[in-house]
Amino acid sequence: MKFTLSWLKEYLDTDASLEEIVERLTMIGLEVEEVTNQADRLKPFRIARVLEATQHPNADRLRVLKVDTGSGDPVQIVCGAPNARTGLVGVLGNPGDYIPGLDITLSVGKIRDVESFGMMCSERELELSEEHDGIIDLPEDAPVGMSYAQWAGLDEPVIEIGLTPNRPDCTGVYGIARDLAAAGLGKLKERSHEQVRGSYPCPVSINLDFGDTKPLCKAFGLRMVRGVKNGPSPKWLQDRLTAIGLRPINALVDMTNYITFDQGRPLHVFDADKVHGDLVVRRAAKGEKIEGLNNKSYELDDTICVIADDNGVESLGGILGGVPSGCTEGTVNVLIESALWDEDGIAATGRKLGVNTDARYRFERGVDPDYMMPGLEYATRMVLDLVGGEPSEPIQAGEIPDNSLIIEFPYSEIKRLSGVDVIPAEANVTLKSLGFWVSGAGETVKVAVPSWRPDIEGKADLVEEVVRIIGLERVPFTPLPPTGTVGQKVLTTGQIRRGRARRALAARGFNEAVTWSFISRDQAELFGGGSAALALANPISGEMSDMRPSLLPGLLAASQRNADRGTGDVALFEIGQVFEDDIPQGQKTVATGIRRGTAKLQGAGRHWSGTSGKVDVFDAKADAEAALAAAGAPVDKLQVHTDAPDTFHPGRSGCLKLGPKNILAVFGEVHPRSLQKLDIEGPIVGFEIFLDALPQPRGKGGRSKGALKASDLMPVRRDFAFLVGKDVGAEKLLKAARGADKTLIGDVTLFDVYEGQGVPDGQKSIAIDVVLQPRDKTLTDEEIDAVAKKIIANVEKATGGALRG
Repeated sequence: MKFTLSWLKEYLDTDASLEEIVERLTMIGLEVEEVTNQADRLKPFRIARVLEATQHPNADRLRVLKVDTGSGDPVQIVCGAPNARTGLVGVLGNPGDYIPGLDITLSVGKIRDVESFGMMCSERELELSEEHDGIIDLPEDAPVGMSYAQWAGLDEPVIEIGLTPNRPDCTGVYGIARDLAAAGLGKLKERSHEQVRGSYPCPVSINLDFGDTKPLCKAFGLRMVRGVKNGPSPKWLQDRLTAIGLRPINALVDMTNYITFDQGRPLHVFDADKVHGDLVVRRAAKGEKIEGLNNKSYELDDTICVIADDNGVESLGGILGGVPSGCTEGTVNVLIESALWDEDGIAATGRKLGVNTDARYRFERGVDPDYMMPGLEYATRMVLDLVGGEPSEPIQAGEIPDNSLIIEFPYSEIKRLSGVDVIPAEANVTLKSLGFWVSGAGETVKVAVPSWRPDIEGKADLVEEVVRIIGLERVPFTPLPPTGTVGQKVLTTGQIRRGRARRALAARGFNEAVTWSFISRDQAELFGGGSAALALANPISGEMSDMRPSLLPGLLAASQRNADRGTGDVALFEIGQVFEDDIPQGQKTVATGIRRGTAKLQGAGRHWSGTSGKVDVFDAKADAEAALAAAGAPVDKLQVHTDAPDTFHPGRSGCLKLGPKNILAVFGEVHPRSLQKLDIEGPIVGFEIFLDALPQPRGKGGRSKGALKASDLMPVRRDFAFLVGKDVGAEKLLKAARGADKTLIGDVTLFDVYEGQGVPDGQKSIAIDVVLQPRDKTLTDEEIDAVAKKIIANVEKATGGALRG
């Protein structure tokens, strides 16, 4: 909702400054989003006088002007406007000035071999109106050299407020002024309710015809004014509409737009000579069409309310007028409509047709029903003032609903709900200034709600009105009492794990992404989902029809979007929810990451010290283990298996398990077939960590990291090489070696895998490095040999292999 400061002061008698008004608007719930000034856009343009206008030597329709800019140095301008003449006072744009109506920045140029140092501007070029038949022609006494915006009064501020849907009363400047007056920022100037006497019966009648269906129009007021002289609206009206971003059209149309913003009451005007027969408000017939005043055509059905005559549909009721009966400068007789439309019907029609108008914005929120006929009188007076004419008597079809509401209001509710001490007299003054009627005495009174406040339903709403007007700063604040103890942990285990995993992945060069929770059915089926239970009943689009079973599709799509824009080597991660079914237990928290191209831990792309290679499965495994370690998983106890999902490459993927069944993570290279179905280029590796599967921490976690178990004794290293079958996994051998002596064995590392000459067919050689860390004394050769024998025995038993000779 936009309005100018002078517009507001037409209804608010106040000496408050702009800053005070802006602050008070926000404090009473009408949050100011922006304050702009039209002069900022027009600041460069100055008033200039044409000293001499001569014919262009090389063009019949161009003139060469010598222009006085007020600086004492005349400039040469080439101009093609028909009204360019000696003595004309207009508006000059200099080289470097931006012309908003043309979307260009002026520069010095040659036009038919004659240099031009700027341009004389028309109103359309400055976005002041649609007038472009000639350049702006100002009075002769306009001061040359002065800012045009300042001289024309265009340098006043424009205030934009963000209205919440429950405040339809403030969709007009008058309603905003009423709130500010109630807040003590001035005195409200009451609007006129003078009726206009009609001199003849309205020749067009109205019929509301909805049959047995729900009426989409509650009441309809109509009046004819004949003999009008339509044309451009007055400058003050054009300036106000232009200031809030509306384009002036003609006096009749501008008047309806003005009243929409001035009073919050949308209206419509028909060219009466283009209306054939009486008007009928009804549901559209399937297949009917209308060409709207926005130059778009719409096909209608029986859910849409229209105004029709004998020729068919003339208007979309409460939303948009039609071209067939639109008012032009040739309009002589006009019908003024003021109606009360069904809010749900307006909203449904607007969504179905994709039409957003200022009228729809107000009607779907609810306009003041009691102002329907007064609004018609207001519009009639304005038509007579602007374009003259002779009015008919007004007519009305339907009944204005009685929405009166009386609330029993105990004053004690103010203290109970807000904590503010407000005496009854102050509460009464506040409510009355907002238009409420208060009756009774004592601790409880009866409050009648005004017709323009459909959002007020009970006692709590009245308390809110009182408190927001008297000032939220009066609400007392009470600090929490000190407990005298150290605060306990406030984050859950899941929140802590997510935070630690997020930091660990960010430290490894990942960028966090947030993707949609919805994906297409094909993608869901590709990643193990696609069940009917996870299909959305009302999807945003066909590409977002199912709840995601994995975070990978969103991250893969994000990586491709980056690649399409020239950034192919990316590392992305996301921590979010995936969905196995539609019960609460089916929602899991997963941390997922992908690396693409050369986005390795040490860096991506080409470098003088060496070019990074393509990402591989071991990058994904290292990332998964790092995130698991940060989240508190016992990484040293995890086992690597090869049964990863089908979306990963079968020979370049794996999963990390804690025990035979508890899968904590899967990792690997994304299968080329999966990438092809998603139309994504590879190679891409990734991982998924199932944070909900991590074991719960034991006991009460403390801040201490425990005692340091360091030894002053030198470690002992021994290498072992075993011949095992080709199908034996290295992890199985490493686990067996670690279990030989958990006290002495500090670490076991794989350092070689060999197949070839010297190794029997069907077997491979696996070499490991075992570190023995004594704690109490130096190990003897006999003790070292004993541990070695245990290691050999454990490995042979677990793998069926033998020590290589």
